[in-house]
Amino acid sequence: MAAELVLVGCGNMGYAMLAGWIAAGHLKPEDVIVIEPAQALRERAAALGVQAHEDAAAISDAEAPRLVLFAVKPQSILDVVPAYARFSDSATFISVAAGTPVATFAALLGDEAAIVRCMPNTPAAIGKGMMVVYANAHVDTATNAHVRDLLAVSGAVATIEDEAQMDAVTAVSGSGPAYVFHFIECLTAAGEAAGLPSETAKLLAMQTVYGAASLAAQSSDEPGELRRQVTSPNGTTAAALNVLMGEDRLKKLVGDAVEAARLRSIELGK
Repeated sequence: MAAELVLVGCGNMGYAMLAGWIAAGHLKPEDVIVIEPAQALRERAAALGVQAHEDAAAISDAEAPRLVLFAVKPQSILDVVPAYARFSDSATFISVAAGTPVATFAALLGDEAAIVRCMPNTPAAIGKGMMVVYANAHVDTATNAHVRDLLAVSGAVATIEDEAQMDAVTAVSGSGPAYVFHFIECLTAAGEAAGLPSETAKLLAMQTVYGAASLAAQSSDEPGELRRQVTSPNGTTAAALNVLMGEDRLKKLVGDAVEAARLRSIELGK
């Protein structure tokens, strides 16, 4: 019987996505095959009720999957992917490998292969991720919608029509959690420097970022308007924003950071 999904690689990201799909009822464990060479990770996957094997040779022709999802490190692509070319006539291939273009997969799987490239970020592990999807012309409309529905279990999903935009996606949402984590670090350190106990400063920083992001997501007001609502003329917030926004300091800094990440993404994709 054909499998619904073959998950190639079941590390933290792959496992989190798989567990979410099963918990949400989008996939039945008996419809999933996991290929994972690491025994501990393979056993962890098997505990979800799925088939788990060491390599692709264990998949029979009768189990030819509808979807094959590669959740492996980019440096493993050339070694791992060719073993799945035998499913190119029937399967749609999905990659969450950073910086690896569709052309690389097409060279390994065949020019007619249906390929979806997805850039997730780490909050996908708790269902709060940002997944951005690019599909080549061989992915049919129904499969595209099915893939989006699966990915939506892990967070928000957006689509781009130009794969070249994936470098900007990487720079904004792919790498973006690290920028926010560093902001939390900086705000925590500033709180400590202002006299707060370390644990209190950490709690204030994390909850403030979490609460502000949640409010921005749920509010009908734009972030700029929410900022203005918090800022009383000549008040404490205005004093702080004079530092952050004066001469567009923070805007320029963030812009430079995103551009550096985008250019590095381009380099890694060559």
